[in-house]
Amino acid sequence: MGESTQAKRLTIAIDGPSGAGKSTVARALAERLGYLYIDTGAMYRAVALKVKEKALVEGDESELSALVSSLHITFVAKGKETSVLCDGKDVTEAIRSPDMSRLASDFSRKKVVREALVKKQREMGSGGGVVLEGRDIGTVVFPDAEIKFYLDADTEERGRRRFIELVEKGMKVDFNDTLEDVKQRDHHDMSRAISPLRKAEDAFFIDSTGRTVEEIVEEMFQRVMAKQRKKDETLHR
Repeated sequence: MGESTQAKRLTIAIDGPSGAGKSTVARALAERLGYLYIDTGAMYRAVALKVKEKALVEGDESELSALVSSLHITFVAKGKETSVLCDGKDVTEAIRSPDMSRLASDFSRKKVVREALVKKQREMGSGGGVVLEGRDIGTVVFPDAEIKFYLDADTEERGRRRFIELVEKGMKVDFNDTLEDVKQRDHHDMSRAISPLRKAEDAFFIDSTGRTVEEIVEEMFQRVMAKQRKKDETLHR
């Protein structure tokens, strides 16, 4: 508990493309530090799910804005897992399908959606002691985050990870289709006009290709502790 008490003031941003391992390492790092883990990508997926359930008319920005603003999205830690609740309903599994991934990518390009969710994300992380992961955390949501990481991996490996994840969930998927989905998601995320995916200038770049989760989390943890010690020294001068 000493480690988590010491480091609670920091805001940690982890960005990177789909399949880089952000969720896994962010969750593990948050657990080790005693931080709150916030999966911002899950928030976009929750919006996509809700829009599909409500069968909203495509292009109705005012109705979409009202829906997103009214959503109550929370994250509940359950041991090593984190559940996503949307308006009190557990949507953790429902938002992980390939369809929700594609829809989430589409909605992430809509200004009204991004503005509403960025506001929610800033409220969630305003007190520090959080690990947020997504695609624009260090550049848009928390550009002043005390420590930032950009996690990436070889495209083939990211596609393989995504394929294995879906297969383990019992979904019937084709590897080549999954790889193509990852490539398309990369293109959408990096080329969108609003908050495109890019590495913040002051972010630590970490290539997760061929590395274990434990190795990556340890590297991040050591950098966080070094940052915390430096901040503590500054405060006590």
